Amino acid sequence: MVLSALAIAVNYSPWVRAAVDMPDTLILSSGQTHVVKTGLPMSAQASGDQVAVIASGDERLADTHVSVSAVEDGEASVTFSLLGLIPVHETKVSVVQERVLIPGGQAVGVALKTQGVLVVAGSSRQQERSALRVGDVILSVEEEKIESAKDLSERIHAAAADTVHMQVLRGGKTVEIEASVPVDSTDGQRRLGVWVRDSTAGVGTLSYIDPENQCYGALGHAIVDADTGGLLTAREGAIMRAQVVGVTRGQSGKAGELKGSFLKENDQIGTLECNSAFGIYGHMDIQPQNLLYPQGLPVGTRSAVHTGAATIIATVDEEGPQEYGIEIIRCFEQDEPSQKGMILRVTDERLLEKTGGIVQGMSGSPILQDGRIIGAVTHVYLSDSAQGYGMYIEWMLEKSDALGEDQAA
Repeated sequence: MVLSALAIAVNYSPWVRAAVDMPDTLILSSGQTHVVKTGLPMSAQASGDQVAVIASGDERLADTHVSVSAVEDGEASVTFSLLGLIPVHETKVSVVQERVLIPGGQAVGVALKTQGVLVVAGSSRQQERSALRVGDVILSVEEEKIESAKDLSERIHAAAADTVHMQVLRGGKTVEIEASVPVDSTDGQRRLGVWVRDSTAGVGTLSYIDPENQCYGALGHAIVDADTGGLLTAREGAIMRAQVVGVTRGQSGKAGELKGSFLKENDQIGTLECNSAFGIYGHMDIQPQNLLYPQGLPVGTRSAVHTGAATIIATVDEEGPQEYGIEIIRCFEQDEPSQKGMILRVTDERLLEKTGGIVQGMSGSPILQDGRIIGAVTHVYLSDSAQGYGMYIEWMLEKSDALGEDQAA
């Protein structure tokens, strides 16, 4: 019992808790500095020449901290010692080559044509007689590729029997089914008995452009079907110049929305090649207008993102992209991609007056901190439109980098 009590006491001691809370790994760009809050008087020593460390300078204080600065590319480690005597933690540090992105903030129109056609609704009678389900994406009928609702209608009308063989995408897997297509007594035509969608359009915000390969990232979340909530698989698409013509302010329990116009002008500025859970991606045809940072900004890795002041670039009226103040109030440590890497609050009175905070259509607005682009806005709190979530820029870059590699190949 004494040993158990001692073990518990040690485990919950401030020394142990301080060591547990320190990061196991850090990823920094060359020239970037990260502050490790130790909570206890600590000193630090780095191995190799890749990083440099600076202690707080007064080891008698309980709120000491250590600054880890990335010097050059490579791998290193930093050993933290209590009072400079007892090693308590080791942090692995990866220093990566600094890269530069051009931050966006422009409102863009998004037009997407789906791979196959998406089943968005069906009659109860149809559901009883067919293996076809709401949310299925019909890829082919009798081995004939389906690319539009018109294609599907023509294949069904031409069917020679009361059932047709279909290939559908369901839950990310391709399955084979037999679908019932009886003759409609009203006009003598065969009917599948479902409603389908083959395209969608909306307004979002450009997050960044990579000047090295002209790949872009936008939205920070997927384009989903309004009826089924399912991710729409892109066959082809485009992003276009858009104008914000109005704003619906957010209310408690209901998100606000930007009202945009782009279909009449049809001024394409880029292709849409990938629709994923972490945004849309493609290649720019031409540079968008009104760039606040035409020379670009360095990328800030997630390890160096911290609570405190930051900004976002967004378009909420005819003035185009503007930079607005926010506060990052919480950062989450992540080793895998997630749309919710940080919690932010809008503090800029100009933006609060115009929109009430974050509204639909602002998703993808780039987040800047310490002169670096660190992420993009992804969601708004329904209970408080001044607050929302942001995603680390690294997770978005994984997708656009893959497109860049495909183009190079």
